[in-house]
Amino acid sequence: MRQTALFLAFGFLLTAGAVAAVETPATATVPSAAPSSDPTQVRRGSYVLDPAHGKITWSVSHLGFSTYYGSITDVSARAVLDPKEPGKSSLTVTIGTDSINGLNDHLNQNLKSPDFFDTAKFPRATFTATSIEPTSPTTARINGDLTLKGVTKPFGFDATFNQAGTNPVSKAYTVGFDGRAVIKRSDFGISAYLPMIGDEVSLRLEGEFKALE
Repeated sequence: MRQTALFLAFGFLLTAGAVAAVETPATATVPSAAPSSDPTQVRRGSYVLDPAHGKITWSVSHLGFSTYYGSITDVSARAVLDPKEPGKSSLTVTIGTDSINGLNDHLNQNLKSPDFFDTAKFPRATFTATSIEPTSPTTARINGDLTLKGVTKPFGFDATFNQAGTNPVSKAYTVGFDGRAVIKRSDFGISAYLPMIGDEVSLRLEGEFKALE
């Protein structure tokens, strides 16, 4: 059965770098900080997405009978965070489209075919934030440009700050976010099997960003 899904990019992901996995940066030489859910305590500076803890989960209706779920795991991102002036923060994200996974071999072949992502021709999707608008002390609307399958359109998602502090395992200063978005695949020329397979694809974004020295 054929299916599709779009992902986006998190960036605070958010979101759009190179398709190659990003190496985890060295721990910044700064004092340890206990994890805090107070966003005003986030350290200003440059961050890179931890490739082991950044991914996109997607879902889309299948014929109205069920919902397909899958993931996109090749996501790299860089961000500059400014807790005092969030609007001055920035985010770029790059996604390797060949990493899309619908948890079924036949479905994965379809998702990578020209009907859907055409990953051989379009191996990357990118997102670059153009504005970051705080919506509460711990949430923001991230707006930007998403390029998918050769088409660039405005795209936005809602990001939530989780916490920041020294990761007890890696000892790196880490900032964690998650996000939600809905994307219309037809906006990017992915219209196969509409309306049987849903046009609106729900995205769940997860990202842990490591401070760069």
